[in-house]
Amino acid sequence: MSTTFDQLGLRPELLQAAIDLGFQEPTPIQAQTIPLLLDGRDVLGQAQTGTGKTAAFGLPMLQHVDPGLGAVQGLVLAPTRELANQVASAIHDLGQRRGARILPIYGGQPYGRQISRLRRGVDIVVGTPGRLVDLLRREVLDLSELRMLVLDEADEMLSMGFFEDIETILGATPGERQTALFSATLPDRVHRLAERYMRDPQAVAIGGEQLAVDSVQQRYHLVRRADKLAAITRLLILDEVQTALVFARTRAGTDELATALGQRGFASEALHGDLPQNTRESILRRFRSGQTAVLVATDVAARGLHVDGISHVINYDLPDDPEYYVHRIGRTGRAGEKGIAISLVTPQEAWRIRRLERFGGQSISRSELPTISAIRQQREALFVRRLVAESEQQEDLSAERKMLASLAKSGRDPLDLAAAAIRLARAQERELPIEEIAPVHPHHERRRSTRQRTTRHTHGRPRRPREAGMVRLVLDIGREDGLRPAEVVGSIAGTCNIPGQSIGAIRMHRNWATVDVREQHAGNVLNKMKGWRLRGRPVHLRPDEG
Repeated sequence: MSTTFDQLGLRPELLQAAIDLGFQEPTPIQAQTIPLLLDGRDVLGQAQTGTGKTAAFGLPMLQHVDPGLGAVQGLVLAPTRELANQVASAIHDLGQRRGARILPIYGGQPYGRQISRLRRGVDIVVGTPGRLVDLLRREVLDLSELRMLVLDEADEMLSMGFFEDIETILGATPGERQTALFSATLPDRVHRLAERYMRDPQAVAIGGEQLAVDSVQQRYHLVRRADKLAAITRLLILDEVQTALVFARTRAGTDELATALGQRGFASEALHGDLPQNTRESILRRFRSGQTAVLVATDVAARGLHVDGISHVINYDLPDDPEYYVHRIGRTGRAGEKGIAISLVTPQEAWRIRRLERFGGQSISRSELPTISAIRQQREALFVRRLVAESEQQEDLSAERKMLASLAKSGRDPLDLAAAAIRLARAQERELPIEEIAPVHPHHERRRSTRQRTTRHTHGRPRRPREAGMVRLVLDIGREDGLRPAEVVGSIAGTCNIPGQSIGAIRMHRNWATVDVREQHAGNVLNKMKGWRLRGRPVHLRPDEG
């Protein structure tokens, strides 16, 4: 027997608001979560965007606040401006009959308006961690009267490096507050956060997209990082991809990849959290209609993305968490259709495939990348099919026939004319060269890479001396990953709260880097930079052993 909204214990005005908004019966996350939150329990929920979780925590929060009190009683933390706006809008709509005042707070907007609204009195704040911490430090955001705190998309916030900001915000709230944490995945760092800041949380897990084992063909291709663009180009050509969802690690990476694929003849667009909502909706509309063939997205941007008919999911960058892999490839092979999931894996990442196989209980086969010869044959076959299809159309070709007859009458060979026409028609293909890809051998490459990393720090290139009183630290990310020295300085100085002049020389290499820090700060830096992420990927920092 299904649960109805009037059985959940909501105030009449909230129940009516839900009815007015077209809510018919609670979704599974709402039916399980709302009674717990109304009862004052802490909740640890696993659910994706699109399952109705905003109403699941928004309705209890609206029930708990006292409109007109003049203090912030409800707080929702969200990873992106886009999500903060969406959540604030949804809670505003649900709370109209309650008279609750909702304020979204995020970066990129003037401080003045947000500060003015806070001083006039707000019941619920929905914001991103960075801007909330700024307002706490300015002493204009007072959380001393907070009754309920929600961390939405907690895994994504932690992946984006907001852990310390979240701790700062939690430290400014009353210890007796009620806390709810929602996350699409529950990696160890989310569990650690829950254990530290929640009281006997009740677990609620709602199954999202499940991998259809029989309908998704999984494979991976071993390729060097520098050859990934050439590799995905070949795959898109050989598979004659009609609609593909491609996952990249960072927002900047999605823009760069979509632009590069567009230059290679594919209708591509990027989807990430920096885009305004109307732009996002336009991009999705073009993808659904087939105007865009390749959508390059980050994990957070693809949350809640439901598009039927996606033939391929391509992991341009592998996710750090196996659960993300399952969520990604679950977007193909739907509604009885077959789907293909492809991952581009560097030799250093080959071990991750074994982990994914163990996690999903399925085999992921290694395939060779298409050769240049195969790509040329595919292009030729595709052109021939298009040419034959055009000739079989019912459209009038009399003008073209007349032109051909006139040229043949002047003594030109019709076959030569047809060959010249084909060359002209395929001119654009010749402007899209097939890039070379270096062969890789996982075990040999891994041994060679390890040996290179060792010699670099021992008997390789001449070492540059450190300044007196400095300790040299090594990062496993470098120039090829897009790393910039300013990012290193800003991250270390900000996270460890040390002056910038305590950070010395930064030396960039292809896939690693070094940074010198004052000896008295080295231990603090190594301790606080555990779990560090730069440019969307985890970064490991260690002392230079050379």
